[in-house]
Amino acid sequence: MIGLPDHIRAGLFDLDGVLTSTADLHRAAWREMFDDFLRRREGPGFVPFSDRDYADHVDGRPRFDGVREFLASRGIVLPEGEPDDPPSAETVHGVGNRKNELVQRIIAERGVTPYPGSVRYLEAARDAGLAIAVVTSSANGAAVLTAANLMPFVQALIDGVVIVRDGLRGKPAPDSFLAGAKALGVAPENAAVFEDALAGVRAGRAGAFGYVVGVNRADQADALRAQGADVVVDDLAELLE
Repeated sequence: MIGLPDHIRAGLFDLDGVLTSTADLHRAAWREMFDDFLRRREGPGFVPFSDRDYADHVDGRPRFDGVREFLASRGIVLPEGEPDDPPSAETVHGVGNRKNELVQRIIAERGVTPYPGSVRYLEAARDAGLAIAVVTSSANGAAVLTAANLMPFVQALIDGVVIVRDGLRGKPAPDSFLAGAKALGVAPENAAVFEDALAGVRAGRAGAFGYVVGVNRADQADALRAQGADVVVDDLAELLE
């Protein structure tokens, strides 16, 4: 009834881009932050942050990992700094905190909208007895779920706060998804991963989860399959058909 193999007992859902449209807000915040950083560093001839940069280096990863990955792609190395560095600091943590400041502003201005098809799927999954966890690299996971009125569906939340607290490796490592399965009390082979990011799909495959659903929000269906998705859908409601 919910489009999953019979042995699946739990669903591990990414948040931004799978349940809510906040992936677009994060992309906008990353672009604004990195373009400003590159413009100040390299002048008017800088190469802007692109959608390909977002997909290859940032999407699905913990914030500071995304900073490191993208800057490395441009041959830029910054000092690590400290987690409480101000957003103006020219450090990995300062740059990451600038992005978080921007995305919080954008979310406050635009609000959070869940995908209607994802709400339908969560309702059907809950009614079918599927245990539900949200696994997101965002430190704003709880706030976004609350703003989108999705928290009643969620039995466990592994977000950026938990990842840092517990020293988990970020996606594409499977640690956060494994923590989500553990929190629900299910073995990885009995859990399905729902992801729109290439790094997240890779994490689902690396963790030997029982099923990996790729959610194609960015016209990258072939890439999602190549990274290990068992099925690719444009919207979670397609699994109900």
